[in-house]
Amino acid sequence: VMVKKSMEWSVIRSILAIIQWWGFNVTVIIMNKWIFQKLDFKYPLSVSCIHFISSSIGAYLVIKVLKLKPLIRVDPEDRWKRIFPMSFIFCLNIVLGNVSLRYIPVSFMQTIKSFTPATTVVLQWLIWKKEFEWRIWASLIPIVGGILLTSVTELSFNPFGFCAALVGCLATSTKTILAESLLHGYKFDSINTVYNMAPFATMILVVPALLLEGPGVSEWIHTTPSLVPSVATIFASGVLAFCLNFSIFYVIQSTNAVTFNVAGNLKVAVAIACSWLVFRNPISATNAFGCAVTLVGCTFYGYVRHVV
Repeated sequence: VMVKKSMEWSVIRSILAIIQWWGFNVTVIIMNKWIFQKLDFKYPLSVSCIHFISSSIGAYLVIKVLKLKPLIRVDPEDRWKRIFPMSFIFCLNIVLGNVSLRYIPVSFMQTIKSFTPATTVVLQWLIWKKEFEWRIWASLIPIVGGILLTSVTELSFNPFGFCAALVGCLATSTKTILAESLLHGYKFDSINTVYNMAPFATMILVVPALLLEGPGVSEWIHTTPSLVPSVATIFASGVLAFCLNFSIFYVIQSTNAVTFNVAGNLKVAVAIACSWLVFRNPISATNAFGCAVTLVGCTFYGYVRHVV
């Protein structure tokens, strides 16, 4: 009876972990799109910077003040040799995601992000000369085909937003591949990752954000009709972005690799459905079919990677 109870509890815990991860992820994406579109705050670098500052503060509170997680000590020399390069890619990844959200609908941006498995495999094959089984290459066909179909039929296509999302996939893949080598020996959980990388990412981004967007942000502050609620929304998205990092840790801890992969693909579908309900961006039938093909391809890829 006790074993059955503990098994039931672990299933419930996994489901709850996935639901809260979906909740935070979808909310952050929709809030960011809302900030760019409805609040007319068209400054993705500044939004990313606020997210990194919020994450730095949040991770400090969790580790140093509340002591919910033990601090993983990092060798001072490794901070610059290992953590800094990872922080740069971490920063690039978030910024490109926000830049693409500024120009293209959530549905399109999320579909392009599903291209990440393909870019990861190609990068590992080209640069690291890693060999992959034919089933892995075959699983990439529906991913690439679905994205091509979605891109061709996207009614709100924007070349700049598309390129930002595509380069974002490369940044995500690079982050995944480098994480193994750069963080070798450090068993970072997501909170320690944020604790070590968010301050560096803030440092990297604050000067470009001030130089490129400072005057625009200043003008927005002086001209926006309801300043306090708008600023509160921007900072709330930063707090939720930190909560999202925290929630990913629980999902990874509570599920296995296949469940995590399938949940990730279903999350894309949930994000697309929710964003359509909020923003009502036009999605053609062919576009929706292309997106579905991509998600099926991603699920198949996750399964093949696990089996192989």
